[in-house]
Amino acid sequence: MDRSSAGISGKYTRSGNHYNQPNDHAPSSGRGRYRHATVRQCDNPPRNAPGRNELYLSSGARSSQHLHCRSVNPAQDFNALIKQEIMDDLVRKSDRFGHRYDGRYHGQFASSIKKYTSAAQRPLNRSEQSQLIRMLQNFTPTRRWDWRSLTTTLHSFTSAGVFTFHKPMDERVKLTQAHLLSTLIDAIIFNCSQKTEARNIDARGIANLLWVMAKLVDNGQKRTSQFNEAVVALLPHVNAKKDQFKAQGIANLLWAMAKLVDNGLERTSGLNEAVVALLPHVNAQKDQLKAQGIANLLWAMAKLVDNGLERTPGLNKAVVALLPLVNAQKNQLNAQAIANLLWAMAKLVDNGLERTRGLNEAVAALLPLVNAQKNQFIPQHIANLLWAMAKLVDHGQKQTQGLNEAVVALLPLVNAQKNQLNAQAIANLLWAITKLVDNRQEWTPEFKAAVAALLPLVNAQKNQLNAQGIANLLWAMAKLVDNGLERTQGLNEAVAALLPLVNAQKNQLNAQAIANLLWAMAKLVDNEQKQTTPGLNEAVAALLPLVNAQKDQFIPQHITNLLWAMAKLVDHGQEQTQELNEAVAALLPLVNAQKDQFIPQHIANLLWAMAKLGELVELNVVTSSFESLVYRISENPQLPQQDISMSLWGVMVCCARLSLVSNTNKNNVLEKHMDDLLTRLENASPDNEEDQSIMIMAAIWLGRPSLVVRHYQTAISKTQAEFRNRLQSSIPSLKIEEEKSLNSLPPVDLLLPDHNVVIEIQGPSHYVGGDFKTRNGSTLLKIALLQKSGFEVIEIPVNQLWSPDSIKRCIDQIKIRVDILEQRHGSVPHTQTRGAGEPYVTDDKGWQDHCDLTTEGHSEEQTGKSKSRKKKRKKRPVTSSLPS
Repeated sequence: MDRSSAGISGKYTRSGNHYNQPNDHAPSSGRGRYRHATVRQCDNPPRNAPGRNELYLSSGARSSQHLHCRSVNPAQDFNALIKQEIMDDLVRKSDRFGHRYDGRYHGQFASSIKKYTSAAQRPLNRSEQSQLIRMLQNFTPTRRWDWRSLTTTLHSFTSAGVFTFHKPMDERVKLTQAHLLSTLIDAIIFNCSQKTEARNIDARGIANLLWVMAKLVDNGQKRTSQFNEAVVALLPHVNAKKDQFKAQGIANLLWAMAKLVDNGLERTSGLNEAVVALLPHVNAQKDQLKAQGIANLLWAMAKLVDNGLERTPGLNKAVVALLPLVNAQKNQLNAQAIANLLWAMAKLVDNGLERTRGLNEAVAALLPLVNAQKNQFIPQHIANLLWAMAKLVDHGQKQTQGLNEAVVALLPLVNAQKNQLNAQAIANLLWAITKLVDNRQEWTPEFKAAVAALLPLVNAQKNQLNAQGIANLLWAMAKLVDNGLERTQGLNEAVAALLPLVNAQKNQLNAQAIANLLWAMAKLVDNEQKQTTPGLNEAVAALLPLVNAQKDQFIPQHITNLLWAMAKLVDHGQEQTQELNEAVAALLPLVNAQKDQFIPQHIANLLWAMAKLGELVELNVVTSSFESLVYRISENPQLPQQDISMSLWGVMVCCARLSLVSNTNKNNVLEKHMDDLLTRLENASPDNEEDQSIMIMAAIWLGRPSLVVRHYQTAISKTQAEFRNRLQSSIPSLKIEEEKSLNSLPPVDLLLPDHNVVIEIQGPSHYVGGDFKTRNGSTLLKIALLQKSGFEVIEIPVNQLWSPDSIKRCIDQIKIRVDILEQRHGSVPHTQTRGAGEPYVTDDKGWQDHCDLTTEGHSEEQTGKSKSRKKKRKKRPVTSSLPS
């Protein structure tokens, strides 16, 4: 979901500081550890201390008049810590002991900085950091420092925010910061390469250092080659010391590894082995874990799984062990832990974790805390919480009173904290709101207000969005419009801001994002988004080649959404380009390959889409796909009305295409399914006109009485009226009727009743992509139904009526056709057939060559692409309902 999901602790991290004991207090012995107040003074060791062991008798703070002579009170003024004499004294002590100096006094100074920030409950601000780093120019760690001094220094400085990267930052400060960090890391690498016993490498130090590495990256430091080397050097020690880690150390280690991976660290065998080594200890030490540790562990496991870690039995057992602790310690959870826990559970479920009783109880325990601590949530928490609830609901979580109250508590905070939201949070929030509404959460004023607050932020932060964020936002806006959101100026501007980004970031899109984006654009167009919107056609053009490139990554839902989107786009005038044809061709074999994995809703959408694409899809592909899918629709007794209607329409189009090839009974099996689907739709008693039209057509096809009657609105185009007048003036005796509904079918353009001839003036909407060549499913179905009712159909592509000469040629050919029919004494026109490879022709070869009309007998081959022609009318052809 998000790369910035909060992980460890709350406002300021305290885990593992100064090798903290399990009670989170520093050890209280006098051997060198600060208490929360002061520690006793100790005498300085003799100048001629003989060796390292004697030098390390105490790591306490020592000196005559400065820091090392007394402990620093946590509330002491910062200026007292950065006096130059303190640094001078550290240099003197380092020089005095020479190669025997182990770094203890430098470690104590670093601890004093950490204690100051702990007392202030915040890291150093930029001014304090700058002052301190200028003083640290002579703070020089070496490889001779012992393990404890190195780990204490690096951990304390990192915790205090010394290495946090600020913008802007003085160049000298930046250089000193980088040098100090590099020197410390170099010494750590050196120590790790030595024998563990010789360097006193301990479990607590390893945990603290890996935590440091994760925190450094999280605070903006780059992962240099030296940084990566240090992580690689530390990881084997995790396995070696696994039995010595305390509960807090295990939590910190797994959090650190998750955070490093989330920030781009490769999941090497060393990291995987370290994770595997730690997981059994989660269960073993679960009773020692505090609330924060539980939250950090579940967050870490969710994040690791989300970044590709396999959900092994060891990981599953660790999750199962932790879930009951959430309820047991719920009253100790702070706002961040609540947000992290719900996010982690949602993410684990999204990655395949079963929604067990333990998980459900943990979720139920957390939801009331959302309302109770709502005033403590920062913007990131709000976004993560709403995302988590939406994701859980999407995976079957019941919309209980607790969940609904949590959602209601969070929605006003979106508007209140909107100016603190980053680009990812904006995308997650709009996605979450959309998911909740799409899963039947009531579309309340609070939801609408949150959406209205977020939409202007999309444009403002568009340049910060990554590819997934762009895809999620466009999907959300399309889905919200589909659920009744008004097409406001704010929404239109947000869509317009996002579309150019699709092309810019197309190479970062994964299979799901490609499918969601094309679905979203089709849905927006279907809901009256103008295809002339800047960037829309360019975005579609950028996405289509990616379909073929990533075809092996598409799951059944992606395949369904993509074919539906392409059918819907061409139905709204999308140009039929080579890229579109190749995308369709790449997807069609996947339908049969994954046929057993499509759910009924997918099947209904697929049948509709393949039918709508008409002659763009080869007939043998259509029939094989329909035969493998449609039986599963008939076997499902709980199919929603919309899916029944779409399936019925698709099956009719397939039968229509078969009937236009020959009079063989290839469609008998499909007609049985058609009969079953019609009965089921009739039993649903639909009251919308689209479904009623589909029922009428199916009844006509099957020869059944229709249970409904439709009254159609008629509209005569200027081209149609002019052609009718020209035809009438050319053949005054010819009886011509306009916009006549035949056998309860949608009205035909022109009817020659004395000859049972229908003339359809086919505009671009009757062709796939408006190419005047490839007829769509609606057109093919109407032609087949008219033929089945005993009419001969003459199609005139409207582009043949754009010049007087071509109009004259068309009329001349109609005269010839009428004469032929009159010679038959008004008999019902015979059915024309053709062999494989023959062009679409009428009785007069010149008709095809010069006028490009098509007389419909049987005009399509079982194999190969069709070359027939179609029509345009102002009234919409009958189409199926839209997929959800």
